Amino acid sequence: MTRTSPTIAIIGAGGFVFPFRLFGDLISFPALQAAEIRLMDIDAGRLDGVASAARALVAHHGLPTRVMTTTDRRQALDGADVVIITFQVGGVAAYRHDVEIPRRYGIDQPVGDTVGPGGVFRFLRSVPAYRDIAADALQLCPEATFINYANPMAMATAYLNALGLRTVGLCHSVQGTTRMLARTLGVPYEEVSYRCAGINHQAWVLDFRHGDEDLYPRLRAEMRARHQVGRGAAALRADDGDHSGAAAAASTYEGGNEQVRTDIMNAFGYFQTESSHHASEYLPYFRKNAELVSEYIPQRWDYYEICAAHDVPGDLTDQLERLQRELAPSVEYGATIVNSIVTGVPSVVHGNVPNAGSLITNLPAEACVEVPCLVDAGGVQPTAQGELPPQLAALNRTNVNVQTLAVRAALTGDVEHVHHAVALDPLTAAMCTLPQIRAMTDELLAAHAELLPAELLGAVEP
Repeated sequence: MTRTSPTIAIIGAGGFVFPFRLFGDLISFPALQAAEIRLMDIDAGRLDGVASAARALVAHHGLPTRVMTTTDRRQALDGADVVIITFQVGGVAAYRHDVEIPRRYGIDQPVGDTVGPGGVFRFLRSVPAYRDIAADALQLCPEATFINYANPMAMATAYLNALGLRTVGLCHSVQGTTRMLARTLGVPYEEVSYRCAGINHQAWVLDFRHGDEDLYPRLRAEMRARHQVGRGAAALRADDGDHSGAAAAASTYEGGNEQVRTDIMNAFGYFQTESSHHASEYLPYFRKNAELVSEYIPQRWDYYEICAAHDVPGDLTDQLERLQRELAPSVEYGATIVNSIVTGVPSVVHGNVPNAGSLITNLPAEACVEVPCLVDAGGVQPTAQGELPPQLAALNRTNVNVQTLAVRAALTGDVEHVHHAVALDPLTAAMCTLPQIRAMTDELLAAHAELLPAELLGAVEP
């Protein structure tokens, strides 16, 4: 990498507000302000809006950053040092099938992008794009560091690594959750130390300390007192703060509505790193019927509805104005990784990487795990965590089963592994019979036929 002027490509740069937030993060670091940042998207119209905001931000702060826009993937990848993936294949229209078809079978996914039928099909329709990116990148930028922000994080990151790309997957659930827990206990976040490990959206806060004090006894008592099952919507915080954890106030997404995560902690001993809304999809305990959902999640948070209602121009304008007032990085890890690679100044992030049988020893070798990683001029270096507490590894394995079978379907072209992946999802198995699951999976295969790998469609009429 050219240390004074790295080349960074953002693939999927026209998406909502997140790619622009990443752009702002990158140029918040002085060592990255002379970078060439290539914004690539297949939708020129959406890309133009992000590019205009990026150039306005650079001009406002008088920076030497070079902003290039292109709809040509190969042009974006050619010679890149770092490649950031942020796209969702099919957009909101495809996402609608992910949530509405399973809902007809009794499977209600507030998000539907991690495991379950929604997660499996969000991944599978991205597979052709990942293959194309990998083929180009291995020719044009074989030494690049890939940073994946696309969900389903574990499936996508595992597959990109299997294709030969050196990829770390990033999320903000660790940052958001640990900030929320510090707020809950009234402890300054900068004075907290913690360790998290597991899988994406189901990593575990294994240690949580303030100096020499183990904060877990206080945390267990406080969460039990605040988040009793059956607490009504009127008792929830109405503030819809930034669920990444940047906002000072708790929101109903993260911190205000934690009956699910508190119940998981009560049963299994440790706190999980994804919101109660989202966590309720990953296990069979919380969404068996409408009454039970209402007890655990009295105020609904529906990510499909949020995406469908996005005001992209307004969101971009708001984000630009904030970054013009103060150019500072967010809680996202991406720019921190790039800065450490460029400068050699070490940092620690929680990243999603191949397990290979050595990072978490009681999870499968083919799992994609979320662990602390050291980053410096040598790149992203995952740290071995040994064994998880056995009950936590067991919970993780129920989700790893789905993830690894979906990746196996993509690598082998065996459509039966798609059926296996969906059938092994804990919530799906709790709600449906095997014939119902096969019918639902076939319906999803047909609905997404235009976007899926061709080899998976041999027995499905589009």
